[in-house]
Amino acid sequence: MSKVLVTGGSGKLGRAVLRDLVEHGYDVLNIDQQALADPICPSVRADLSNFGEVASAIMGGVDERGGPFDAVVHLAAIPAPGLAPNARTLSNNVSSSYNVFEACRLAGIKNVVFASSETVLGLPFDNPPPYAPVDEEYFPRPESAYSLGKLLDETMAAQFCRWDPELRMVGLRFSNVMYPEDYKAFPGFDGDPRKRKWNLWAYIDARDGAQAVRRAIQADFKGFEAFIIANADSVMSRSNISLLAEVFPGVEQRGNISTNGTLLAIDKAKRMLGYSPQYSWRNEAK
Repeated sequence: MSKVLVTGGSGKLGRAVLRDLVEHGYDVLNIDQQALADPICPSVRADLSNFGEVASAIMGGVDERGGPFDAVVHLAAIPAPGLAPNARTLSNNVSSSYNVFEACRLAGIKNVVFASSETVLGLPFDNPPPYAPVDEEYFPRPESAYSLGKLLDETMAAQFCRWDPELRMVGLRFSNVMYPEDYKAFPGFDGDPRKRKWNLWAYIDARDGAQAVRRAIQADFKGFEAFIIANADSVMSRSNISLLAEVFPGVEQRGNISTNGTLLAIDKAKRMLGYSPQYSWRNEAK
């Protein structure tokens, strides 16, 4: 059994991550400012902007909640643009990530997974993407303070890994997180494709997002890598070809674009992490 510390496990994706890790035999501790309503695992309330509190938790300095931890999953953040003033969003999220990364370095933890975001790809796509499906091959294009913070997280992770060749840090660029109860709204999206164009009509089922976290923990490469994490299909019933022709007519189309497959490419996550989405709104929407 591996011991894993998760930050932000009380959040929407975090709850699914905690549940998945516990169900797969991991010994999990949640660190969050918010209480965990469902007692999935032990939880400690801490302020991640306070390095002392972060380092104490990661280095085993919380009574009855000690380490050592084999891996750290960092999900805690102001979770989207527009929820707080820009400067607060950036300073909170980036400083919290630095505190987690540095505490892991001091604790000798070589396995760190963190939540990046689909927004680094250029969301919302008011400026069209360079091509579709989009992938990890073009340089990030942050369009908000939140997204800029995620790019800074990825940049920090790459440098931490440069300092330590034995370190693995995985940035998961999660798409829009959904639970089954959210799927009842999906059939209505076809009426106006521009309402969901902002992320190329993508989503991630929280349970598949949790699977990606677990597979990132289990990965066997070294260094930093970023992965797009989305479900295998889009939120739309309409075909991708018709959507792109109407909303993004000038965008280059690469490869064989399937009828309803995701336009946030997950090939790299499939190849390097063994990620394989198991859920679809098409099977669960009521």
